[in-house]
Amino acid sequence: MVGWKRITLIAVVAFAAALAGVFIGRAVSDQPRPSETELHALLHSRLKLDPAQHAKIEAIEARFAVRRKALELEMRAANARLASAIEAEHGYGPQVTAAVDHSHHVMGELQKETLEHLFAMRAVLNPEQARMFDATVVKALTAEAQPSQSK
Repeated sequence: MVGWKRITLIAVVAFAAALAGVFIGRAVSDQPRPSETELHALLHSRLKLDPAQHAKIEAIEARFAVRRKALELEMRAANARLASAIEAEHGYGPQVTAAVDHSHHVMGELQKETLEHLFAMRAVLNPEQARMFDATVVKALTAEAQPSQSK
C-alpha cells in the first residue's frame, strides 16, 4: 500500500508541475512578439502613409484593440474553466474536453479576427505599400517556424 501512496504523490506533484509550467508559459507568451512590433514599425514609419491612410489605420487599430482585449479576457476565462475542470476531474474527462474545445474556439476567433484586422489595414495601402506589408506579414508568420541559429 505504501508503494501506491508514493506513486500517487509523484503523479500529483508531476501534474501540479505541469500545470505550473503551462501557466508560466502562457504568462511569458502573452508578451508582444518582435514580429508584431516589426509590423507596427513598418506601418507607422517605413510605409510613408499619407494623412488619410494614417487616420484610417489608426481607426482600424483602435477597433481591433478593443476586440482583441475582449478575446484575451475570454481566453483567460477559458483557461480558468479548464483549470477548474482539471481540478474537478483529475483526468481527461468530459469537463476537461469541453473546456479545451472552448479554449481552442476562442483562440481560433482571435486568429480569425487578427487576420481580418490585417486585411483591413492592407486595404488602405497602395500597391507598393501592400507588397512591403505582405513581405513583413509573411516574415512574421514564418519567423518562429524557421530553426534558430546559435552564435
